[in-house]
Amino acid sequence: TDYGIFEMGMNHPDEIRPLSAQVQPDISIITTIAAAHLGNFKDVEEIARAKAEIFEGMKPGGAAILNRDNEWFDLLKNTAEEHGQNVFSFGEHEDSDCRMTQCLAASNGSRITADVLGESITFMLPVPGRHIAQNVLSILLAVKLSGGELKHVIPAIQRVQAMPGRGHQEMIDIGVKDNPITLIDESYNASPIAMRAAFKVMALIDPGRGGRRIAVLGDMRELGDDAAKLHAELALPLEAAGIQLVYTCGPLMKNLYNALPSDKRGAHE
Repeated sequence: TDYGIFEMGMNHPDEIRPLSAQVQPDISIITTIAAAHLGNFKDVEEIARAKAEIFEGMKPGGAAILNRDNEWFDLLKNTAEEHGQNVFSFGEHEDSDCRMTQCLAASNGSRITADVLGESITFMLPVPGRHIAQNVLSILLAVKLSGGELKHVIPAIQRVQAMPGRGHQEMIDIGVKDNPITLIDESYNASPIAMRAAFKVMALIDPGRGGRRIAVLGDMRELGDDAAKLHAELALPLEAAGIQLVYTCGPLMKNLYNALPSDKRGAHE
């Protein structure tokens, strides 16, 4: 095997450290740091430090690929350099090594122009969402640092499809000619940042004449003492995305239901 790609997941401190020691990555990617699994950590900084455990198992001189637009970039960069890694960044920040210079977002994907270590490329990503486009930048940078040619990876990116539970869309025939329901499946997992990203994708999709955008939301787990507040705060991004009706399920989502204007409340279970 010439190349291996491994995902190292965690929801507690000290979980990535032994995984990194097993794999000993040549290149590591941290896509973002956000308030996910917050109930198992003191704060978001501790989440950042837990993800930074990946640098410990790398051989010195490896490549750490980090999100330049994330507020925890400096902490991750410093930690990677302390372990002898070379840091490369991606994002829209002007100092990014892989910088997205243009992103035209639509309901069927994004047209992206990026500068990858001085090489400019333009391509279509057939999965909607600016957050997905951001993640693709890290892949382009990893390919470039591995000695690969971007012209070979672009056709693969242009065949990418959203996975079930992570943005997969399907049309449901309800017996009304030329007026099916578009179902967006984001059921795999949830955090405040993931919810907001999903709402922005919904905003891109035209519901058609007489149609509505309807959200059906269940509890976000492992958010700790701020869980009630983090659920209620979803009311504003739902409004911004033009979502007309919201159905909620679970004791935590009741906080969002109560925060919604009465005309947007579908039902709570």
